[in-house]
Amino acid sequence: MIVIVDYDMGNIASIKNMLHRVGYDNVLISSKREDIDKAAKLILPGVGAFDQGMKNLQDRGLDEAITEAVKSRLKPILGICLGMQLLGRNSEEGLKEGLGVLPFDSVRFKPDTKLKVPHMGWYETHIKMETPLTIGLINEIQRYYYVHSYHAICDDNASVLMTCDYGYEFASAVFKGNVYGVQFHPEKSHKFGMKIFENFIKA
Repeated sequence: MIVIVDYDMGNIASIKNMLHRVGYDNVLISSKREDIDKAAKLILPGVGAFDQGMKNLQDRGLDEAITEAVKSRLKPILGICLGMQLLGRNSEEGLKEGLGVLPFDSVRFKPDTKLKVPHMGWYETHIKMETPLTIGLINEIQRYYYVHSYHAICDDNASVLMTCDYGYEFASAVFKGNVYGVQFHPEKSHKFGMKIFENFIKA
């Protein structure tokens, strides 16, 4: 069973619908720790501010549940947009510490003044290596839908799974072991996003 973590910060129904479209129905939307404990895999969505996201997780005790599931039980997790940023240590957007299960910090875009922030729209994305999340994608042009003002700065290039360019190259997907994060919205990225979900189901 895949549990989509509900902490009032994401377009959760769209993710569940996309999982149904790729033929996976064993999905539960939940804000309960016991469901996270029972899950085989987790999806952490997110739209909004970093500190509010962490507060909502902490108020429900979900920060500890997710950390234990990922670190101690090695359950695969996919963070999406804000959900990806919460997997890191911190963000320039807020003061709270993140979950700290991936070695990166989030910073605000500082592109050429002609480029607007947030970074929004469909952009070509480059895959750096093959992992369970990117199987079958590396030799094809990938385009995903983005809406974000902050991006990850990884400690090690080995954690950078995909990159995109917006004035400069930035990490648009990150990973380490059983932990994956994508800055784009696969649930809004049509066939490209469907393949990401298909791969995560099999990961």
